[in-house]
Amino acid sequence: MIIKEVQCKSILTKSNLPEVEYCINPYIGCTHNCVYCYASFMKRFTGHTDEDWGDFLDVRVNSVEVLKKQITSKKKRGDILIGSVTDSYQPIENKYRLTRQILEVLGGKGFPVSVLTKSDLVVRDIDVLKKIEDCEVGLTITSLGEGISRIFEPGASIPLKRVNALRVLKENGIRTYAFIGPMLPGITQIEEIVKALEGKVDFVMFETLNLNKVNRERTLKAFLKAGVAFSPNSINWGEVEKKARRICGEYGIPVKGFYKH
Repeated sequence: MIIKEVQCKSILTKSNLPEVEYCINPYIGCTHNCVYCYASFMKRFTGHTDEDWGDFLDVRVNSVEVLKKQITSKKKRGDILIGSVTDSYQPIENKYRLTRQILEVLGGKGFPVSVLTKSDLVVRDIDVLKKIEDCEVGLTITSLGEGISRIFEPGASIPLKRVNALRVLKENGIRTYAFIGPMLPGITQIEEIVKALEGKVDFVMFETLNLNKVNRERTLKAFLKAGVAFSPNSINWGEVEKKARRICGEYGIPVKGFYKH
C-alpha cells in the first residue's frame, strides 16, 4: 500500500450527482478495494498511472483548513455528500481523523450533510453528527454474507457490523439509510437484507451493477471466485426493481431511489 500526504486547493467541490450540490473527499483512493468500484476512473486525474486501484491512498492533510476557508466564503447553500469517490471512514481515518474534523467544521453552517460509507467506524462520530442540524448517514450493503464481502469488498467492515452501525445511529436520533448496491445478481438477497434493516433505517436506495471497462474483469473474476454463474445481459433490472419495491413496501421501508446503469 502506497500512502502519501498531499495538499489540496479545494475540498468542497461541485457534484455531478443529481441529488447533491457538493462533495467532500478527504482521501484519494480507497483501501476498501471493492472490485466493482466505479471510482477507479479517478486514476485518470490523480497521476496514479502505475498503481492499481486499492493499492494507493493519498491523504489530503490540509482538507480541514481549506474547508474552513471555503465554507466561510459566499458559497451557495446546498447538500453535501461526504465520500463520493472514496470512503471517508476507511481504516486510515483512525489515524488522521480528517472526516471527524470536517464534520466539526460543518456543524452549524447550514449545509445539509449526507455521509455514505462501508465502515462501522462512523459510529465513533455520533457526537459530532448530532451537531449538524440536517444530517443523514448511509451504509452500503451488497450482501449479508461475510465470505462474499471478503471477495467483493475485502477491506470494508463486514456487513453485520454495518447493519449494527445503522441500528446504533438510529437509536441516537440520526437519520439513516442503506444503499443496497451495486446489486450483485445471484448474490444480493433483497428480502434478506431488507428484513435485517427493519427498524434501523429511514429509507433505502438501490443501484444496479455497473460493469465498465475499468472494473469489468475484476468483477467477473470475483463472481467466479464466489461460485456464481453470471451473464451480464441476462438480468431484467425492471423486474428486480418491482421486486425490491414490493419487498420494501411489505416491511414499511420507503425507497428513495432505484438507479439503473
